Amino acid sequence: MQHTASLSKKLIRIGASLLLVALASIGLTLWVTWQLEGGAAAVNEAGRMRMQTWRLTSAVHEGMNRPDLLRLVGRFDDSLAVLRAGDPSRPLFVPWDASVQKEFTVVETLWRQQRQQWLTEPGPSVEVSLQAAGDFVEAIDRFVLAIEKHLSRLTAILNLFQFAMMALAVGGAVIMLYTGYLYVINPLGRLREGLSQVEAGEFTTRIEVDTEDEFGQVAAGFNRMAATLASLYQGLESQVEAKTRRIEAQRMRLEALYEVSAFLAQASSIDELARGFAQRVRTLMKADAGAVRWSDDASERYLMLASDCFPQEMLEEERSLLAGACACGNLKPESRTRVIPILNHDEMPLRHCAKVGYQSVVSVPIRLQQRLLGEFNLFFRSAVTLSTEETELLDALASHLASALESLRAAALAREAAVAEERALLARELHDSIAQSLVFLKIQVQLLRSASQKGQAAQMGQALDELDTGLRESISDVRELLVHFRTRTNTDDIEQALQETLQKFRHQTGLQAHLTIHGDGLPLPADVQVQVLHVLQEALSNVRKHAGATQVDLEVVKGERWRFSVRDNGVGFDAGQGRGPSHVGMKIMHERASGIGAEVSVVSEAGQGTTTTLTLPTHPATRGGTASASPEHPALAALMRGV
Repeated sequence: MQHTASLSKKLIRIGASLLLVALASIGLTLWVTWQLEGGAAAVNEAGRMRMQTWRLTSAVHEGMNRPDLLRLVGRFDDSLAVLRAGDPSRPLFVPWDASVQKEFTVVETLWRQQRQQWLTEPGPSVEVSLQAAGDFVEAIDRFVLAIEKHLSRLTAILNLFQFAMMALAVGGAVIMLYTGYLYVINPLGRLREGLSQVEAGEFTTRIEVDTEDEFGQVAAGFNRMAATLASLYQGLESQVEAKTRRIEAQRMRLEALYEVSAFLAQASSIDELARGFAQRVRTLMKADAGAVRWSDDASERYLMLASDCFPQEMLEEERSLLAGACACGNLKPESRTRVIPILNHDEMPLRHCAKVGYQSVVSVPIRLQQRLLGEFNLFFRSAVTLSTEETELLDALASHLASALESLRAAALAREAAVAEERALLARELHDSIAQSLVFLKIQVQLLRSASQKGQAAQMGQALDELDTGLRESISDVRELLVHFRTRTNTDDIEQALQETLQKFRHQTGLQAHLTIHGDGLPLPADVQVQVLHVLQEALSNVRKHAGATQVDLEVVKGERWRFSVRDNGVGFDAGQGRGPSHVGMKIMHERASGIGAEVSVVSEAGQGTTTTLTLPTHPATRGGTASASPEHPALAALMRGV
């Protein structure tokens, strides 16, 4: 049977019942105790009346005066009045019953009879007074005995109440213990046992709910919790498996993205880049074929850079695809990755794809900074759908491909620019040195021919001497030019290259050349070092050609702004008269210094030697690339034209 009362109501009912019983017992006990106290006082008062009786008898025999006698009689009256009405302040009252009332009536009647006798004059004789006093005391004794009998019954009742209260206390304790066990300890024990079973994995455990109190509600909640845990546990394995599959898919996508990104970073050519990308993405997406297409400047035609597992009969036909002629190569600026069903496509012809059995094609736009560069296609022989994660992965891969192709294009442009710069440098060197020497030699040959025709032997000898001198200078210029282009720098320190340059200068000229380096500074970039060496070599070349010196000093001061000084003890020249005999060399030095943002100054006086100083800026850098290779793939030309 299910109990509907709450635990608090049950405990209140039991506690209230026990409290009422206890209060009733305490009230009865107090009432009995009150009766006993009043009866005992009444017994004492009756005992006083016996003493007063014998005192009154003695006073009459002794002939006590009238006032004193009246006072003694008045005390008897007062005592009887107190016994009759009681005195709650003491407390004093007679526990009346039929026997006590009867004896008290006898005492009152006897006193009324004897009162007149005690007040008459002369008083009664000794024998009469003693007889009257004995009768009165005997009546009082019977009255006291009746009270004591009544008190003995009350005492027995009090003892019974005490035993009842002891039994009540024991019973109350037993009831409280049983109630605590029944309503608290037992439900808690069942809950604890149920929790232990759930902790052990027995989610089918249930607790019987036979009450609607607080423990019943807790037990019902426990059962619901156990049912929920059982449901969760039953679906946990499938959820873990599904989560594991998702995590594994994410791991594979991240691994594929990392692998493709690493490959794109290492690829060195367009062919290798596009072909490897197509192969890896096709394998990753389990497609039947893949193709990478690149658009021209006007986005009117798409060039197939590479393909993987693409049918040969389609390869030639779609190597160069006109924009809009097929689903492939039909991109809009806002196009996104999409799946195109081939057999159900009605907007444009898909004869080639349908012919070889493809049913779906995935179009992935290749963009770089919102600029549409091309398209990557995946072909499937079955219907296919892309999840959000797969779409995001393909977009990320396409973005990496665009960045890699753009990097190759930029590198190719830099290499072309470097080659062009080297060619321009070589042309400038040839023009400023050997070309001028050849023009001079041509003039001398004409003079020699003219002197030969006129038979002028002296002029012929002079022309031959000039030709010999010019040839020697041209040979020296060629050697110096070779020295310039063979000199290599150290990316950490330019000192080794400077030592090599001075050693070659000493070998060519036989002059003493010393290197002095001061200070500390950050290493110069390799391309800046090359330009510095060219300027210094040109300055040394001017010393060799024009200075007539016996000693040369190269001083290097490292710091925030590097400074290089070439000082000789030659003939010098008047700086106020122009640039002197080294006009061409000075022009070349200024051009090279300007290329790295540096300054060249020349200080010279006739007979005092010349000092050429190159001062670098705070952060020197060249204005062009330094690569030394050229494009190697025909498709790169299309990329370099601005795609």
